[in-house]
Amino acid sequence: ITVVVGPNGSGKSNIVDGIKWVLGEQSAKSLRGKEMADVIFKGSGSSAGGRKPAGAAEATLIFDNADRRLPIDAPEVHITRRVYRSGEGEYLIN
Repeated sequence: ITVVVGPNGSGKSNIVDGIKWVLGEQSAKSLRGKEMADVIFKGSGSSAGGRKPAGAAEATLIFDNADRRLPIDAPEVHITRRVYRSGEGEYLIN
């Protein structure tokens, strides 16, 4: 069991949104966005310390599969989702 606690505004719901997204959520509205590209970092301003916008977003969930409950012959199962600013996306397993 994993528990995430913290004050309002600390990002707890972002963790839930990230898990839903990796597992295949298709509704940008469900992820508090208008379109799927909203999950991609848009940059942090043009000041000297600002970061440039990213061209893609990627997240990976890793499941312990030592007991082989999932039908993949591996001790860990990695599920990755990528989405590119162009709108293309990928799902990867291991």
